[in-house]
Amino acid sequence: MPDRLLLRLAPDGSLAWLAQDASGRALSGANAGAPPRETLARARQVAVLVPAETVLLTETPAVSRQRAQLAKAIPFALEERLASPVEDLHFALPTEIGADALPVAIVARDTLRGWIAQLAEQGIQPDALVPETLALPLASDATTVVIDGDRALIRNGATQASACATAHLDVWLAALGPQPVVLEIHDFRNAAPLSPNSRVARYHERQRDVLAFLAAHLPAQPTLNLLQGEFAPAHRQVPAQKLWRLAAMLAAAAVASGLLYSFADWFKLNAESARLDASMRDVLHASFPKFDNVAGDPNQLMQSEIARLKGTSEASGALRVLGQIAPVLGSNTRVVLRGLEYHNATLELVMRAPDVQTLDLVREQLASLGGLKAEVTSANPSDGLVEGRVRITAGKS
Repeated sequence: MPDRLLLRLAPDGSLAWLAQDASGRALSGANAGAPPRETLARARQVAVLVPAETVLLTETPAVSRQRAQLAKAIPFALEERLASPVEDLHFALPTEIGADALPVAIVARDTLRGWIAQLAEQGIQPDALVPETLALPLASDATTVVIDGDRALIRNGATQASACATAHLDVWLAALGPQPVVLEIHDFRNAAPLSPNSRVARYHERQRDVLAFLAAHLPAQPTLNLLQGEFAPAHRQVPAQKLWRLAAMLAAAAVASGLLYSFADWFKLNAESARLDASMRDVLHASFPKFDNVAGDPNQLMQSEIARLKGTSEASGALRVLGQIAPVLGSNTRVVLRGLEYHNATLELVMRAPDVQTLDLVREQLASLGGLKAEVTSANPSDGLVEGRVRITAGKS
């Protein structure tokens, strides 16, 4: 899969292209025409070199580190240097704003729109449009010149670049003024070398494949990309937008699942609460039928009634009687208490004793307690023992 697909748009509108790998190495020589659609689809980045004649490269002081502020201020800061109204021009700034001079690329909006439309007709949606002169080698000790047929490209600084007719190269170089740096010329014609002036230090004649040469010297991230602002490419954002939409859908699904789970949990707890309320109502009905038609919380009604009954028993109920007779029953090891029943202020004990005399002795001990009357109501032999009933009521014995 090519990492970058590099195209070159000539002034006459013709195209050439080649593919590069991640290290910048050309995977083939230059190909004429537009690349196949499948090649475009596989490329990670599509960059297009545009004619240098229609793009002005310049620089201006970086008066701010805020890119948004600079984008608004730069057109008016450069207005006096321009022949066209700033409203008709597009200004491209670098992605990273440094503290030194700020490079700027300027192109007519109509020209830029024309390039984009022409590429779109070929199914090409570029990620970057770069002036071709920015793909020339930048040397500190030489001005680089590329001769490509009847055109010559010149670069003598980061933002000092131009294009001219090959026939006028010597005049153009002379117009640059006297400079201490020398010339390094890369001639891609199949013709005799030119001799524009005596400052030529290195002349590479009869070179082949100018696009491969430009591709080798174009940075992976060019300093200036004309596609920014209103012309920024949107197609490369589609996969990210799809991922964000998917993430949003997953988040919404998670929230919906959470709400559904919470609702189901609430419904389950509500049903359980209703079941417990019904159970408490049943217990209240079984214990205290008089509350069947009384509104209120069953638990509070039952607690209130138990508290009331507890207060009554402490005064004259079964607990008071049991508290009185407990020492007698606990001290007599020959008698076993089998059961008891209390109602209408009468406590009836069912006891098992070895004989009738022992049962009567217990009755006498109970009757001797103050405020109680005890009597044996039955005494029946059972398995060699006597099972008897003793009735205790309040009163004198």
